[in-house]
Amino acid sequence: MMRALYTAASGMMAQQANIDNISNNLANYQTTGFKKSRVSFEDLLYATMETPGTEATGGKTQIGMGVRTVNTQKMFSAGQLQETKDPYNVAIDGEGFFKVKMPDGQSAYTRDGSFEMNKEGHLCLHNGADLGVKIPSDMSNIEIKGDGTIMGTRLNGDGKPERIAQITLTKFTNPSALKAIGGNLYAETEACGSKIEETPGKNGCGVVAQGYLEKSNINIVEEMINIVTAQRSFEMNQKGVQAADEMMRSTNQLQRG
Repeated sequence: MMRALYTAASGMMAQQANIDNISNNLANYQTTGFKKSRVSFEDLLYATMETPGTEATGGKTQIGMGVRTVNTQKMFSAGQLQETKDPYNVAIDGEGFFKVKMPDGQSAYTRDGSFEMNKEGHLCLHNGADLGVKIPSDMSNIEIKGDGTIMGTRLNGDGKPERIAQITLTKFTNPSALKAIGGNLYAETEACGSKIEETPGKNGCGVVAQGYLEKSNINIVEEMINIVTAQRSFEMNQKGVQAADEMMRSTNQLQRG
């Protein structure tokens, strides 16, 4: 009976982790560039019991020991683009990530293009992550083209657009292996495989859209169905615990009788 208790308990713990993950997805429905996560499960070891007299036929009974969570995987499907008309907001239409430098000097990657110009003229996220692009103070009419080229006109110039900087995108062979570190940022891991840093629109990288932001890829209806399914699975495992408890209680009563 104890095996049934632990098996059902493993199912309850796995579904609790699943519900926690779905709740995080729902909480970040309006987070710019957020990508939903999915929990992966695997069955545990099996107890193999041989029945006397079945050696010749190879008859064996295998009883599973339950389930456990293996990992959470980010789903990098595209989110819808939302127009903001902010000249420093940039969305990626397609694959790729913005490479930014954190205040501590480490590199990180993001799909969040809600950049702002700080007092030094650098395009940064709200958490200080720097895109590596500086807008001169005497430039106006900033235009970011689809290939990432940043153009502008000088306040005291001849009015002709000048090239200011170039935005590049980074594409990974296995983006699902990126490690989420909060703040809409991801850190590279060894499992990400090879990467390329390229001009938007080349080698499979998406193009950029000025004045837009990418919304999360959360489907509210789908996540609500998932959370109900996880809740029902949790309840079924709870029933397994109750059934095993009832059987143990009945056995104890027989022993006392």
